[in-house]
Amino acid sequence: MLSFPNAKINLGLNIIRKRMDGFHDLETVFYPVEGLRDVLETVHGNSGDGSLSFTHSGLDIPGDTGHNLCSKAYYLLKKDFPELPAIQMHLHKQIPMGAGLGGGSANGAFTLTMLNQQFGLGLKEEQLIRYALTLGSDCPFFIINKACYAGGRGEELEPITLDLTAYQLVLINPGIHVPTGWAFSQIHPHEPSYPCRQIVQQPVETWHNLLINDFELPVMQAYPEIQAIKDQLYQQGAVYASMTGTGSTVYGLFTKDIQPSFAFPAHYFIYKGK
Repeated sequence: MLSFPNAKINLGLNIIRKRMDGFHDLETVFYPVEGLRDVLETVHGNSGDGSLSFTHSGLDIPGDTGHNLCSKAYYLLKKDFPELPAIQMHLHKQIPMGAGLGGGSANGAFTLTMLNQQFGLGLKEEQLIRYALTLGSDCPFFIINKACYAGGRGEELEPITLDLTAYQLVLINPGIHVPTGWAFSQIHPHEPSYPCRQIVQQPVETWHNLLINDFELPVMQAYPEIQAIKDQLYQQGAVYASMTGTGSTVYGLFTKDIQPSFAFPAHYFIYKGK
């Protein structure tokens, strides 16, 4: 079976409070980026012990591949469904990692969905969401994979009506890894003046200075290159620009009559949607 895990962006990201379990309550709007995808394939394996064989290509995946979210998703289901057969899984990686685009989370969630369909496990959406939350706070969104207002850790999801196809989405990633733990340590939780859900229902032209990512200020102070990306997006005519997640990807929304031209270093990852 073949699937195409897609990226996401955050439209606003407010950190509201520190929780007793060590996580944070937040609010954001997740929006899927359908044009930027990895490729994930699962087929029956040859192993007789019901194990997973995982291979990958494309962008390099650092660390032990046995600990990636695809593998974790397989073994999470295997624990409750021991009849799950041996699997050969291949991931072709195209979404930059550690970039605020949710690529790893998408891979894990899509693995759950694929295995459920491929082997008739009969799991409903609510059950898949619970499994996905075990993998990570962003993973439940990719089970629904539609524009959603998110609260709690990011797992309290409410689908909303939001269509940005009238705009061209541009993503710029400078290849900077922003440590998530450090990013959260720079935040002073607070209630937002305007909830993300309320702002995104207004015209995109009104989002500037209203739709805020709380991580932008400390991250851009520490990494001026990221601030420079946002500045250049606005200079090129973006209607709205923001960092997604804890960075380091910055996105811009452009009207279709504008064709932005950039002068970024050659190693920058640049995605231009249609």
